[in-house]
Amino acid sequence: MTPVMAGLVGIAILLCLFFTAMPVAYVMGLVGFLGFAYVVNPSAALSLVARDVYSVFSSYGLTVIPLFILMGQIAFNAGISRRLYDCAFKWLGGMRGGLAMATVAACTAFGTVCGSSPATAATMAVVGLPEMRRYNYGKALSSGSVAAGGSLGMLMPPSVLMIVYGILTEQSIGQLFVACILPAIYMTAWFVLAIWVYCRRYPEQGPAGERFTWKQKALALGELWETLLIFGLVMAGMFTGVFTPTEAGGVGAFLILFVALVTRKIGWAGVVKSLYETVRTSCMVLFLIAGAIIFGHFLAVTRIPFETASWVGGLDLPRWGSMTMIIAIYLIGGCFIDAMALIMLTIPIFYPIVEALGYDPIWFGVIIVLVGQMGVITPPVGINVYVVNGVARDIPLQTIFRGVMPFLIALILGTLSLIAMPQLVTFLPRLMY
Repeated sequence: MTPVMAGLVGIAILLCLFFTAMPVAYVMGLVGFLGFAYVVNPSAALSLVARDVYSVFSSYGLTVIPLFILMGQIAFNAGISRRLYDCAFKWLGGMRGGLAMATVAACTAFGTVCGSSPATAATMAVVGLPEMRRYNYGKALSSGSVAAGGSLGMLMPPSVLMIVYGILTEQSIGQLFVACILPAIYMTAWFVLAIWVYCRRYPEQGPAGERFTWKQKALALGELWETLLIFGLVMAGMFTGVFTPTEAGGVGAFLILFVALVTRKIGWAGVVKSLYETVRTSCMVLFLIAGAIIFGHFLAVTRIPFETASWVGGLDLPRWGSMTMIIAIYLIGGCFIDAMALIMLTIPIFYPIVEALGYDPIWFGVIIVLVGQMGVITPPVGINVYVVNGVARDIPLQTIFRGVMPFLIALILGTLSLIAMPQLVTFLPRLMY
């Protein structure tokens, strides 16, 4: 069997094992180890696994992941997410579908201290679904807005996916974070528009809630001072070069813990829970990275990345045709594979092609995360849908999947417009850097 054939067989086995519910990190590591042992030799494969796992878990650059996750967990357990939701509700809840719009806005705001899509969806499901149920919102709209809104946590800095993309491609994480800000706000506007159109068609799904005075709205904004202050300090520090992204994660986690303790919004139990969830989530992410690196080394020795690059280059397609093909592969793959796993599997294959085509790697990172957003709300993976279903057992999966369809359409249209107008992504990084 030739190395290329061995690589294709390995990919097929990988996809089959994904459907057995075996953890993605273990699947990638196991297939990568066995494939490398077959193509090279077992001794080299054992050495590869030891070296790759050690390099991931001892990497200083990767400490940025648990630090930002800790920042988000402390914010959640300190009740910041509920105050974000209350503020968004007071500003948007009085119009038809306003509570769903408030949920999407709160998801975007919570993404500034979290960066994880499932965590954002879980947080907003706990906080937002009871409120929308109290105001007689339809199950499809309420659950769909939470699942789709949670996907904005993937894009809004500090995005864990962006950190991983930056590490894999050796791009500036600071520039990637800056590039995400306008697209995150832009996609939030698309989601709000989708809710408005949906409620015009199905008014019973999103009845108007109570209205608040301008004074009440201003007071609600004032309650978010710690979120705005910490986010501003962390981002300003990275933009000005005062500290690195890793140091920014440490500064943000310390500041949010300090504020939560001083204001007595978190106790010892909340701190312990935050640390536990941070360790659990960080280990999951780091094992995913280690598994993807092992599998990537297996793909490298099979020469599949180089053959794929040569094949796409030999199709004689225009630049936009090659990019369309790459995005279509990500879109289809995102329906079956977790977004982070998909990015770590495919970046070694497609990133050299994107560079050769002359596309901006910062822009490409944002587009890939946007396509990954589609994957977390589409079957059969649709992790955010399963998260919402886990919180709200009374809402069937098919109802939630039906509820995310308007947001999926908005996400596709918004992504296409960002592909047509890349300046919306590259403007801020070029201005700041």
